[in-house]
Amino acid sequence: MADSQARLIDIARLRIGLFVYLDLSWTEHPFPFNSFKLRSQDQIDTLRNLGLQRIRYSPDRSDVEPLSDAELSGTEPSVEPAVVAQVPDGKRPEDLAKAARREQLLAQQASLERCERAFSQASRAFRSVIQTARGQPEMAREEVENLIGSMVAEMTDEREVAIRLLSEKAGEETSLHPLNVTVLSVLLGRACGLDEETLLTIGQGALLHDIGKLDLPDRLHFADDPSTAAERKVFQQHVEHGIGIGQRMGLRPSVIRVINEHHENCDGSGYPLGLKGEQLSAASKVVCLVNYYDNLVNPGNPAQAATPHDALAIMFAKHRQQFDATTMAVFIRMMGVYPPGSVVQLTDNRFALSVAVNPMRPLKPRVVVYSEEVPAEDSIILDLEDFRDLGVQRSIKPLQLPRAVFDYLSPRKRMCYFFERARLSGEDIVAA
Repeated sequence: MADSQARLIDIARLRIGLFVYLDLSWTEHPFPFNSFKLRSQDQIDTLRNLGLQRIRYSPDRSDVEPLSDAELSGTEPSVEPAVVAQVPDGKRPEDLAKAARREQLLAQQASLERCERAFSQASRAFRSVIQTARGQPEMAREEVENLIGSMVAEMTDEREVAIRLLSEKAGEETSLHPLNVTVLSVLLGRACGLDEETLLTIGQGALLHDIGKLDLPDRLHFADDPSTAAERKVFQQHVEHGIGIGQRMGLRPSVIRVINEHHENCDGSGYPLGLKGEQLSAASKVVCLVNYYDNLVNPGNPAQAATPHDALAIMFAKHRQQFDATTMAVFIRMMGVYPPGSVVQLTDNRFALSVAVNPMRPLKPRVVVYSEEVPAEDSIILDLEDFRDLGVQRSIKPLQLPRAVFDYLSPRKRMCYFFERARLSGEDIVAA
């Protein structure tokens, strides 16, 4: 709709359901956009705090009409007293707007820092397991059980969790893949409705699925597609080595089974035994699928990496016979059509980076949106669940972005995932 079709109304006539326009700089208000539909009384109060006397609204995009004289009579004070009463300590409206935006930025930064701190702690615990697995195998098992027990407890309480994309610096190579597979596997097992005992098996098996690579030549530690038949044969022996290490650690048979089966496929095309379908445990089906996904987005050669969106498309279109159909369907729902790390174009044509997805609401990721006006460090993460009229129209490859947009969004070369609360107290973004 053209701006010329908008109408001016007194600020006192605002009500939930009106679509409004703010003729202000982004630094002068705390909202993510300069135009949006009013969803709450808090938004109306915030607009009044800005000291505006009148505001533009769109009749065509609004669900309701502005408050009438009859509705205002006896129920609403004039706008000036209402504004003065709501501005504390004589602070200027623009100062309040800046403070509100700063609060949101600090909250989202704190959330990311919590995730990265938890990832770092888990990464240190994993490295300790690797260091003690040979010399003190029972101690290594206890460390695994403690780490996975804590993670499963956090991921399976009553609160919703979101899959979060971490910054590039968090992706320490030796622990990135096992932790990615662990986090996504436990969340997938949870989404499949598996019991807590099975989730513990999934977590321990996922964390240790590649531990047999400790006994491989260094050049094969990070390979996922060895180039020669001889190297492939040696590489595949990491499964056998992993079983041996797991047995010395005293892992439960169900966990060792995951290590043994993490390269098996439901169509019998996997190794080492060529098992099929129901010959695989439920835990193995989960870890096998997630391991394949992470190897697509985080291959040994980063130049061959698929985007998260393309990885799901490849798995479904070309390899779905390798995976359990139900587990695959749940995984796609859990990750969303645009998993964290996907570069997308929104329905209003702006570019954005998906940084988190709530498995309960997979079509509405949380995104960082490119803006010429707002510096990247001041960009507020938007939860598309809060925006009925805004969504994702398509995924695009990072190299298709204009250079300025690419630099702003900083698409990840390596995908590093962890989990966080889907909604944290004090972090809800002012909805539009």
